[in-house]
Amino acid sequence: MSRFDTYKNNFPNARLTRSPSGVLEIAFHTDGGKLVFNGHTHEQFVDLFHQVGSDADNRVVILTGSGDAFMDAINPDGFDFFSPRGYDKILREGKKVLMNILDIEVPMITALNGPVLLHSEYALLTDIILATPETVFQDKPHFDFGIVPGDGVNLLWPEVIGSVRGRYFILTRQILDAQTAKEWGVVNEIVTADKLLARAREIAEGIAALPPLTSRYTRIALTQKLRRIIDEGAGYGLALEGISAAEVAHSMAANG
Repeated sequence: MSRFDTYKNNFPNARLTRSPSGVLEIAFHTDGGKLVFNGHTHEQFVDLFHQVGSDADNRVVILTGSGDAFMDAINPDGFDFFSPRGYDKILREGKKVLMNILDIEVPMITALNGPVLLHSEYALLTDIILATPETVFQDKPHFDFGIVPGDGVNLLWPEVIGSVRGRYFILTRQILDAQTAKEWGVVNEIVTADKLLARAREIAEGIAALPPLTSRYTRIALTQKLRRIIDEGAGYGLALEGISAAEVAHSMAANG
């Protein structure tokens, strides 16, 4: 059992606040501005979601970003894709972070304050997704680095928008605007940036007013299929990503 006071200040790239009713807000950031994702945040977020899921006083969780993006920048610092031990760490963290999100057994809302160019699977594992008109989705870094998109986007996008659309989205690095995402069932509401968090909090407070076991068990009931999908496919997808990373490393060595 975690207690909010013991973990709320433990995460350099996540600002945590909680309302008296138990609505926990997690704002990703780097030095107070938009998040720059790297190997250290990859490791950090595993424990972040574990602690959140272990705190029975959390009634609803809101995920959001800082600055003008939810997540659109990545830095290779802290990642080791090119050695067996290094990639083993990435694979273990990659599987665990997804299951830890699903182990948050209270309703989750994502308030997308801007572009989502990486780790959109975090949002797709939540229950309600709000976006701004400026929000766009794309899976960009995997192919930029020359590696397989095997970290969960390969499983969840075809599930959410359909198999053919999902595969096209991944393979072409399609940029999906907020309105199209709403029409395709990725986004529930499009809200202007100045009203985004207020709307997320309004929905969250309504859910938090439900009996605690009702809201908790509803989240569990709604995510059973996603749990099966992640449990069956995440390790395999990440293993394929690792094989492709080894090939990139081999090519770099041969050309260097």
